[in-house]
Amino acid sequence: MGLPLGRASDEALLAGLATGDQEIAVAFVRRFQRAVFGVAVAVVGDPQLAEDVAQQTFERAWRHAQVYDSRRGSVRTWLTAIAHNLAIDAVRARRTTPLAPEDLDALLDIVTDTPEQHALASEASAGIRTALAALPREQGRALVMAGIYGMTAQQIAGFEQIPLGTAKTRIRTAMHKLRAGLEAADGGGRR
Repeated sequence: MGLPLGRASDEALLAGLATGDQEIAVAFVRRFQRAVFGVAVAVVGDPQLAEDVAQQTFERAWRHAQVYDSRRGSVRTWLTAIAHNLAIDAVRARRTTPLAPEDLDALLDIVTDTPEQHALASEASAGIRTALAALPREQGRALVMAGIYGMTAQQIAGFEQIPLGTAKTRIRTAMHKLRAGLEAADGGGRR
């Protein structure tokens, strides 16, 4: 089946991508990976970040395959435009202001603190502060850096001097714990 997929049109592969067929997805990525990675690395200048951008590009193509309109350009043009936009977003996200670790700890304390002047704060923000305060410190720091400062996992890894996978795990775990804490405080979530 690999030979017919190699001969399939770009549009047919894109349409097949939406079906979730693994063989079609592999054929689609193989056909466009060089172009997508090339655009990403040209914009971000960092091969590792370009890999992340390329992966995000293919994920977005998979999620939005049904909105592709051949009248507006080829599949290659559509994909490289997605890669270009995501790469620009990644470059913008890298331009964060330097932050001293003690400032981050103070910010985390402010976000999780519930002093008297915040007594009239909404119930939702109080729940978020409580759930955030319950997180382990390193997870809370990662979540604040990502959520408030808009730092990428790669930037957090560099700032905290930890492996990229650890930074991603801290953010993901913190988000899951925060969500679970908020749902528990809300009585299991509203339906």
